[in-house]
Amino acid sequence: MKYLFDTGSIWKMKGDGMMLEKVLDLLKKEKLLAATGGLGLLLGLLCQGYILLFGAEIGVEGNLSKAVSFNVALGMFLLTTALILPFAQLSKRFQQFFRWAYFLASMYSYGLETIQHLRGIDPRFTQYGSTLDQILGMFFGIVAVIMVIFYSLLALFFFRQSVLRVERAGLVIGIRYGMITTMLGFLAGIWISSLQSRYTGDSGNIIWLHGFALHGIQTVPLIAWLLEKQDRYKGKALLHAAGVSWILCIVCIGIQTLLGFPIFELSLFPLLTLFFLICWLFILILVVSKVVSRYAGHKHIDSVL
Repeated sequence: MKYLFDTGSIWKMKGDGMMLEKVLDLLKKEKLLAATGGLGLLLGLLCQGYILLFGAEIGVEGNLSKAVSFNVALGMFLLTTALILPFAQLSKRFQQFFRWAYFLASMYSYGLETIQHLRGIDPRFTQYGSTLDQILGMFFGIVAVIMVIFYSLLALFFFRQSVLRVERAGLVIGIRYGMITTMLGFLAGIWISSLQSRYTGDSGNIIWLHGFALHGIQTVPLIAWLLEKQDRYKGKALLHAAGVSWILCIVCIGIQTLLGFPIFELSLFPLLTLFFLICWLFILILVVSKVVSRYAGHKHIDSVL
């Protein structure tokens, strides 16, 4: 059985369990972040259940569908962070500080996003809530800035040269690309907060930029991880192509949004966005096909993680 990190790694695999079981083993290394991420998925599921029974619109400002997307997105983000955190080679003190800071910030965010929508109030920019609601919304913005600062510090650790001196340097490179678009996603979030609205210009919607950019922390490392599991393509060319494609996709969405136009229209930057997205998707399909080919004849998909 292979190691996920190196011979001294905390990520040594045991047994021949299925892929899901091994992912759960990894998440146990960051139990607090993993549990907090799982809570977000659960809250999203519960809110969706409420929507199916009673509808999404509540009161004047409440829209529980926004709570669903927020909770699920933050939950996935935390689960991804729990998986990549050991690769940053953080000091024990900073890792604990980061872990608890994100736990507390996420719990506040889950609570305010969900409860305020259930009360029929916009959790961020309420026009009908009380003074306390407005203060809580302002603090929501402060919490978001704190989360951005801590994640930016985490990103810096991945750009140290020392983190590449490991067996799985390709995965670290994938994380680096993901961190670049994640920072762009954070900037989009700050943009939304400064405008107190997700809309800009005639019909630009910043939330698409925010969402696509933050998913970079999953999309590019996924390619890097899959490349490790095949033996057809050597080197890092496909990984860099995937990373650059995703970054350019985000840049095109950003320019279109900055111009105040929707991303779903037949114009230059949406078409470029589609092109770069297809490039990333083509690489994904190509690599997945090689992984499947490699393990198709195996009784057990061993050492997949």
